[in-house]
Amino acid sequence: MSIKILLLEDDKLFNETLQDFLEEEGFVVDSVFDPYSALDLTYERNYELYLFDVNLPYESGFELLDKLRSSGDMTPAIFLTSRDDKESLKDGFSSGADDYMKKPIDLDELLCRIYALLRRQIREEKVAIGEYMLDIVAKKIYLGSNEIDISLKAVELLMILMESKGKVVSIESIKDRLWSVSQSASDGSLRVYVTHLKRYFPRHISNVRGVGYRWDE
Repeated sequence: MSIKILLLEDDKLFNETLQDFLEEEGFVVDSVFDPYSALDLTYERNYELYLFDVNLPYESGFELLDKLRSSGDMTPAIFLTSRDDKESLKDGFSSGADDYMKKPIDLDELLCRIYALLRRQIREEKVAIGEYMLDIVAKKIYLGSNEIDISLKAVELLMILMESKGKVVSIESIKDRLWSVSQSASDGSLRVYVTHLKRYFPRHISNVRGVGYRWDE
């Protein structure tokens, strides 16, 4: 399952440099140049990481992240900024940032920080779902000490639905995340994975006909 990053940087050349670098490292990147466009995308899609510039048109990256945190969006965020004063550093972390890098950015260091942050996010690696236990890191499901016989793709689908927090996840969005570019997405396979999950979690998965699927708590 690809890790999706939302990149907000108003310097076009730097934006393109970052996007090319991250995509070469295997990430899926949506890049925008202003906070309003970034905010719109956070309503439409789920991301594993935000990379935000601070000095932006209309409002700062600090203000944008503060809005997201106030709405309950706890997606990990790293600020990339030319500001080097302690007050800005304080403001960045006060707005809810998980990390803060000063420009010019060393791309290899950025990559290390991204992986370190993502690892910290999955330390809460086991999630109880009724009588079952989902191991997020190993991508396995257990009933007591017994591992359930279920495919990796089905577990990844379960994680996609759970992280949507009750929102409908479109079929196209699921395909985009469940299959890589080099793989062929299949409606039939997706239905098989859903059916398999419903065997264990019948009251949690709803089919919104013609649209997608939803995880019901």
